[in-house]
Amino acid sequence: MNRLNKISIILLSAILCWSSHVAAQQNEHPVWTATKKQPATLGIDKGKKSFNLNSLKIELLNSSQTLASLKPLDGDDTFDYTVTELLDKRDRNKFFHFGDINIHIRPTSSEKWTLYSSAENRKDVTAITSNGNTLYSADITSTMNGAPLQVLRSWENENGDLILKFQLVNTTNEVYEIGSLGIPLPFNNNMDWKNLEQAHAQNVFYDPYIGKDAGYLQVNHLHGKGSSLLVLPEKNSGFEAYNPLLTDPTPKSITFEGFHEWMVHSKAYAETDWKGVEQWNTPTSTILKPGETKTYALRFVLAPGIKEIENTLQAHNRPVAIGAPGYLVPLDAPAKLFLKHTQKIAKISVYPDGALTINKDKSTKNKWSAFEVTGNKWGRARLTLTYKDGSEQTIHYKVIQPEKDVVNSLGNFLTTVQWFDDKNDPFLRAPSVITYDYETKQHLTQSQNAWFSGLSDEAGAASWLAAMMKQIVQPNRNEIDKMKRFVHETMYGKIQKTEGDTKYGVVKSLFYYEPDSMPKGTYSDSINYKTWAAWPKKEADNMGRSYNYPHVAAAHWVMYRLARNYNQLVQEESWQTYLDRAFRTTIAMIEKAPYYAQFGQMEGSIFLLILQDLKREGLTDAASQLEAAMLKRAQHWKALKYPFGSEMPWDSTGQEEVYMWSRYFGIDEKAEVTLNAILAYDPTVPHWGYNGSARRYWDFVYGGKLSRIERQLHHYGSALNAIPVLTAYRDTPTDFHLLRVGHAGTLGALANVTEEGFAPGAFHSFPSTLANDGISGDYGCGFYGYAVNSGTYIIKHPEFDWLAFSGNLKKVKNKIEVEVKTASRGRIFLAEENLYTTLDAGEIAYFSYDTKSRTVELTLSDQQAKIAPYTLINLNAESGYTIEGFEKDQLGRYKIPSSTLKVKLNKKI
Repeated sequence: MNRLNKISIILLSAILCWSSHVAAQQNEHPVWTATKKQPATLGIDKGKKSFNLNSLKIELLNSSQTLASLKPLDGDDTFDYTVTELLDKRDRNKFFHFGDINIHIRPTSSEKWTLYSSAENRKDVTAITSNGNTLYSADITSTMNGAPLQVLRSWENENGDLILKFQLVNTTNEVYEIGSLGIPLPFNNNMDWKNLEQAHAQNVFYDPYIGKDAGYLQVNHLHGKGSSLLVLPEKNSGFEAYNPLLTDPTPKSITFEGFHEWMVHSKAYAETDWKGVEQWNTPTSTILKPGETKTYALRFVLAPGIKEIENTLQAHNRPVAIGAPGYLVPLDAPAKLFLKHTQKIAKISVYPDGALTINKDKSTKNKWSAFEVTGNKWGRARLTLTYKDGSEQTIHYKVIQPEKDVVNSLGNFLTTVQWFDDKNDPFLRAPSVITYDYETKQHLTQSQNAWFSGLSDEAGAASWLAAMMKQIVQPNRNEIDKMKRFVHETMYGKIQKTEGDTKYGVVKSLFYYEPDSMPKGTYSDSINYKTWAAWPKKEADNMGRSYNYPHVAAAHWVMYRLARNYNQLVQEESWQTYLDRAFRTTIAMIEKAPYYAQFGQMEGSIFLLILQDLKREGLTDAASQLEAAMLKRAQHWKALKYPFGSEMPWDSTGQEEVYMWSRYFGIDEKAEVTLNAILAYDPTVPHWGYNGSARRYWDFVYGGKLSRIERQLHHYGSALNAIPVLTAYRDTPTDFHLLRVGHAGTLGALANVTEEGFAPGAFHSFPSTLANDGISGDYGCGFYGYAVNSGTYIIKHPEFDWLAFSGNLKKVKNKIEVEVKTASRGRIFLAEENLYTTLDAGEIAYFSYDTKSRTVELTLSDQQAKIAPYTLINLNAESGYTIEGFEKDQLGRYKIPSSTLKVKLNKKI
């Protein structure tokens, strides 16, 4: 999230509307100013040709024969997959276009790689007479900046699909090694100068499946509806790596993530720019002998929609992999893998050796190959499938500790290693859980970005938020004792003001830069504090940023739940006091931070949880006040076509809260719009890093150690966006796509936690890094999503039969038995009966369902008996299930003594 001083706030208002002021700012960007002084080399003035295919229409420039336009044949003519709106700005050297190619080459007698690019120094290409299915063809060697190989390129129509083909010809007497071969794919994800309606209508997001010959790129409209464009490997073009085009001069920003290229070979990069970094796939090269020609090609096809991508892959004879639940595999919970391909599997291999065990199951009724995948060794793992025709498919797994162990390690790390208790701290931040630098193994007590060290905003608050939310999942008395101190001594009264007319307001930072008012030596000389982000105290005390309030409200809510449901864990205040503070913090957000409160907040679903608890407790006055305040916000969102504004021009933060309140108030259209938008930037692909990973690409700048614009893997958006996705799934339990995306996003909160328990803000996707960020950053916001949303899902799939997500399932005659594997073991959804069982205290060890009698038996755990005298069970009324022999308490929960280890649920028919 952006953090701004007064001047920046004024600029931010303009950004939020993407008004003409922003357009002016972007047009005056130094890159564009400099570009105007360079000669145009793309040859736009020499005209172009148009071609219609079965589902696409394209325009190719006559001079360069690069793509000027790529549109759906029957789509809105204002929409274009390419950056055609910037064509006359990007018509100079170094700007990449469709049809460009980048290659590293060296003679086999040399160790030095040389990079040649068709975009580096453009020249007119030599047209070749087209025939047959060829639309346009050229010898592009002239624009390859002196490459020793001849390069031919053609655009072809094959059965109505668009084919981009390159031929590399060795016309010399030298043997050459091609060490990298990249095909730039600059789709239109540039949102400069646009408001939200324009961006959703005109722009796309795209995500890779880096799966060698089975790999593909999916390109979705921002609004998530309509067709999805797929880029497929057609000939010798397996998707080996995904490389950011960092040399393209188009200025990157929070409205432009940057372009990437599809890498067929990547050995040269692995030996240079990416040296020492473990890549997703083994880097390769190829040898080109004198007189030899090698051909590479990509195919462009349209899928009818996001949920039809896998069917479209099958229709084009591509291998399809479906992981259930996905590609994060806890050591105690094997996963299922289903494969469909016209080719038989000839070989299966695992890297690193022994990291996974693959056991074949019985094929499904429609001949999907079925496997059980067991994780044996913590860390990344690659499964390689070699088919009879020699093609390869790689599937990328991450083996993690059992969910419960990950969460307990996280809680321990946060409350020990990250615990800060310096009583002499001049900024009064002790005791607390403070931001941590995992590379230097130090607390981050100073930073030029005030919020990093100030215990508020996302990168400052997230660590203590994670430590608080952990206690909802797995309460631990020692950890709770520390967090109680934090709440009473540091949060309530310091981070949150408790006096006068500022009562319940939340400040932006306890850390600030004001050397004239602090003792000499307070601030490190090695830090550059001459930035807008080094807030003075007045700015740090600002209460006008609404995004700070959900963290504090969530902490009060956790204290309420612990005081209400557990035995003597929290006695410092009554549960009524904590719930009241959560309520008043929510109202304070609207009163003290009204501008940003008009937008959906990250963790905004906490306000709905607070409302539900106010209602359950019979606190009708507070509930009515909160509900009325939230209805005003929801009605504002209802009036917007795309209600996803924030302090950023485009964001994936507010959708969580917008969806939950829209659904709550019955504003179904906006709930659907929100869900579709989430699915556009939240993919399901056979890769643990991208599967369920909601798009975010600027928070390494505002919450990371390695600061850059970059697609972040399992940033907090993953688990937060999973809240509406899984909520929608429980409303429509036949939608398998929603379950896959939602569960993967939820588990994404655990994906990057180290064995020791350190949790970074996100994982770096650039192939030059492929590692966790170095500081804790804003991680805890995502762990909130895991804490309130993780669950075991049991379904009967029409093709794959009975499956359990976060559970180990056995089918014994007419009984389905599931060992529950979430960290809380407190939420189970049985799709077949629309039964949602949730616990406010206690644990479910096993869940059993009799498919004939439709009875359910719960085997309860006694692990929390010392702190939870009762297992408190909620059953959704829609399911029709009840627990006979036990009374409900005043909150509508079945109150089961901890000594009871089995209960039966019966359905009223």
